[in-house]
Amino acid sequence: MKIPGGGASSYPPYIHDWKTSAMASWICSLTLLPVVVWSTVLYGRAAAQVWAVALASSIVSEAIASGLSRRWTLGDGSAVLTGLLVATAMPPGVPLYVPAISAAFAVLIVKAAFGGLGANWMNPALAGVAFAYANWPAAMREYVLPRAVSGVDGVSAATPMAFAKGLASIDQGRVMDALRGASYPLSSMDSSVTGLLNDSIFSKLGARLPDGYVDLAIGFKPGTLGESALLAVLAGSIVLVCLRLIKPLIPAAMLVVFAILARAFGTGLPGEVFFGGDVLFALSSGSVMLTAFYMAADPVSSPVGRLPSLVYGAAIGALCFAFRRWGSFSEGVAYAVLVMNVIAPFMERTVAGLGARGRTREP
Repeated sequence: MKIPGGGASSYPPYIHDWKTSAMASWICSLTLLPVVVWSTVLYGRAAAQVWAVALASSIVSEAIASGLSRRWTLGDGSAVLTGLLVATAMPPGVPLYVPAISAAFAVLIVKAAFGGLGANWMNPALAGVAFAYANWPAAMREYVLPRAVSGVDGVSAATPMAFAKGLASIDQGRVMDALRGASYPLSSMDSSVTGLLNDSIFSKLGARLPDGYVDLAIGFKPGTLGESALLAVLAGSIVLVCLRLIKPLIPAAMLVVFAILARAFGTGLPGEVFFGGDVLFALSSGSVMLTAFYMAADPVSSPVGRLPSLVYGAAIGALCFAFRRWGSFSEGVAYAVLVMNVIAPFMERTVAGLGARGRTREP
């Protein structure tokens, strides 16, 4: 029966979907809370200030955009998510004007100026990160050791990837062994947990886990705030996939292609041989995992169809590898996603058209 005044489309049955854009944004933000908490534990007030400034700038910018457009948009949660994602790419000791301006640029220029949530043609947070790298490259590469490793606050250090690129040689792709041999700082927890894992699991399999990977997993290393909680990022990504808030095909294709290329050609470290790259080190160092699930799979700036999504994710993985392998700095994943954001509409039409022509030729 038709509902009076309901219009021509108001016939039962009705489908109710809880996965609105606002709900998706708030859930994504909630899954990032463990990253916020753990990075603050590691770096203290410096990390907390970066998170707070990026969030405040994003929310204020969204309020300004709402006032100018006379449309209240703060409730959709996109501003909070954008501020959090901008902060994930910041070093803990970065000058506070960097996350403030970068978050404002992401919200006001990349998102609001093109019509707001759903109309942006690239991921706003990644655009803000690229803006920061372009304007303050030195500040974006000033990393410090967590207090759990150094024992004091504010000790400058290179990331594991940057340190490894400065070594004379890495024997047979054993990156962590080379780092340890070069006196790269490791935590006492890493040695204890690695020894336990080797004695109880890996030795029975005839393998050995080198020291250092536990530090990579729990964030006991220099890096950005988002790199400090790899395990929390993985847990959050499982939530997003299980709730079907992201298309898992995109991060899966991205990570598989990146891993294959890193294994085959290495990541630009000295002494690497063909098919001798350290895949585990490549995936756990830097922000590859965070970007794959939280930014590359952004439903607004990524393709819709299965085949275009597969090509899109694979292309991001290849570009991410190329930028890290031959680029001027080791963390080029933001630019890899932005390049594909720009060409995604053209690529989707082309790939979908090729797929359609292929189906029509089938007998």
